[in-house]
Amino acid sequence: MGSLTFKTYLEELKKHTPYNFCEYSDNSIQRRIEKVLNDHKIDMEELLYLTKTDEAFVENLVDEITVNTTELFRNPETWEYLYSKILPSLKSKNTINIWHAGCSTGQEVYSNLILLNELGLLDKARVVASDINQKVIRSSKKAEYSISTNVTYIEAYKDLMKRVKPDANDFEYYCDIDKNNDSFKFKDFLTEKVIFRRHDLVTEEIPFYQKFDIIFCRNVLIYFNQDLQMKIIKKFFDKLFDGGVLVLGNHEALHGFFKTRFIKHGMVYTKSSTFQFKYK
Repeated sequence: MGSLTFKTYLEELKKHTPYNFCEYSDNSIQRRIEKVLNDHKIDMEELLYLTKTDEAFVENLVDEITVNTTELFRNPETWEYLYSKILPSLKSKNTINIWHAGCSTGQEVYSNLILLNELGLLDKARVVASDINQKVIRSSKKAEYSISTNVTYIEAYKDLMKRVKPDANDFEYYCDIDKNNDSFKFKDFLTEKVIFRRHDLVTEEIPFYQKFDIIFCRNVLIYFNQDLQMKIIKKFFDKLFDGGVLVLGNHEALHGFFKTRFIKHGMVYTKSSTFQFKYK
């Protein structure tokens, strides 16, 4: 990598762009930077030069070093718990506020909207979704996906509904299918329910004034070091109503103080106290 280390490069990236990856997990971010160098056949000095001089390159770089994976109805046991226990408990509310933080290409957002509709709660829902990556935000808004790469997840929806609501709408009710082009697109009555926006959890203040009943942040924290994880969880804690829930990924967990302030059920964590904690 030459004389410029990846940590020094991250400090320069932070200085010259809006992006701060300094507190990401060392192993993860180093692997991704090395892949960028190999793919573009450049060294660290050339990477730094492009970072300082080419905004389009920086946007592509962010796309390459952030992880953008999500699926429809991933981890069905989590969706079953949300459908059976969490979402029905919100029926008495006039408005149900939900935030998908780190939404990637949006499949999780639409999975949740489908469940809200099946419970008759879609009209009450105010849903926002955010991601650091502008490219995946555009993809989320488009709401168009490949049939062939989603067959397993569409089946997961059908299997889930057999367990929780046998008379549920077919998956096809929610989308327009184009078999010739191997694609399906979610219908407007779903897409119009969500506001997508670019947002950096690490460097920016949370742009939503409201508190939330549910915050999804799945497989995002896993790429942060523990200090940064604690800072982000603190932000979520302050933004949740009492009794609100935080949904994390399979390989993520709460530690230390926050372990005592949430009740855990699988990957769903329910906020159990209004106690305020200042974490620095």
